[in-house]
Order: sequence, then C-alpha cells, then structure tokens
Amino acid sequence: MSPTGRPHGDARKERILDVALKTFADNGFRGASIAEIADRCGLSQPGLLHHFPTKAALLAAVLDHRDRLDADRLGGEELHGPAALERLVRLVEHNAQVPGLVRLFTVVTSEAVAADHPAHEWAVTRYRHLEKALAEALDAGIADGTVAPGVDSAAIARQVFATMDGLQLQWLLDPDAVDMPALFRCYVEEVIARIAPAGADDPAL
Repeated sequence: MSPTGRPHGDARKERILDVALKTFADNGFRGASIAEIADRCGLSQPGLLHHFPTKAALLAAVLDHRDRLDADRLGGEELHGPAALERLVRLVEHNAQVPGLVRLFTVVTSEAVAADHPAHEWAVTRYRHLEKALAEALDAGIADGTVAPGVDSAAIARQVFATMDGLQLQWLLDPDAVDMPALFRCYVEEVIARIAPAGADDPAL
C-alpha cells in the first residue's frame, strides 16, 4: 500500500499518467519516447510497458484521464440553453490554471489530423460527442423557452468549440497578450444574446 492509502499499482499508474501527460504536452506524441517517460518515472521500459503495453495505449489512457478531469470539472448535472454555455465559460476559466493539460490537448489534436495517428479516432469522436451534447442542450433550451425557436443548434455548437480551441492556441502562444477566459466569456455573452427569445432581457453571465 502506498503512503496515500491506494494500492501501489494504482499509485504507479497515476504517476505514469502524470509524467506522460507532461511529456506528450512538451514533445507531442511522435517526439515523446517510452524510454524518456519510463526514465522520468524511475522505471525500466519493461516496467512501464507492464502497465501500458504500447505508446499508443499510454496516449489513449492519458487522453481518457484528461477527459475525465474535464467531466469532473463540468459536473454531472444536465443543463439546458444558456446554462450549458455558461458552464463552458467556467471550464475555460479552470483551463487557464492548468496550461499543461491545454498544451497536451492542443499538441495532440494538431498531430491527430493525420489519419494514421493513434489519437485520430479519439479526436474525431471527441468533437462529435461534444458538439452533439451542446446541440442537444440548446435544443432543450428551445423546448423550454430559454433559446429562440429556429436556432441552428448544431452550427452554434461547432462555432463554440472552434472558438474555444482557437483561443486556447492563441493563449498558449502568447499568454501575456491573450486573456483567454475574458475573451471566451465575452464571446459566450454575445452568443447567448444572439440566441435569446424575442423580448427576453439581455442575459448576463
């Protein structure tokens, strides 16, 4: 048993994921090596491969770990209409405090445009899932009257995530010049105002 009270195997896996996350974020998938990650963890390569049999399997575990962190941050409650957009603002505010996670996402998704990249299917599926979930939340807002009828929810969802990711890239490149949370908050406020039902008061986050 580790000092944290968790089984040693679980603690070791978490250590590997933490180190691999940073290594992939710094070097990308192709630039990172199992040997480097194992060395940083104080393990032999066979020792690391005992937990994750290939580098692709390790990347998949790291990406799943990141998605779980985001899911925990967003919370499990189902939100409709503007509330679903406001929750994304809170996520971006949190992401500004964890640049390593944002860097990992940006580097890996950029590499994953290649169809033979191990994260390609993950990236495609992730965007489809996120856009579908937000579009359904906006459709629910149309149903409950918090979003105007006729709003193209699928188009709004795609635009929202494109803006989020674009701001993340600009922030990583020039963090002193780009206030990612403030800019995304302003954008979401504009979206909420644009999709508000006729006669609704101007919404505020």
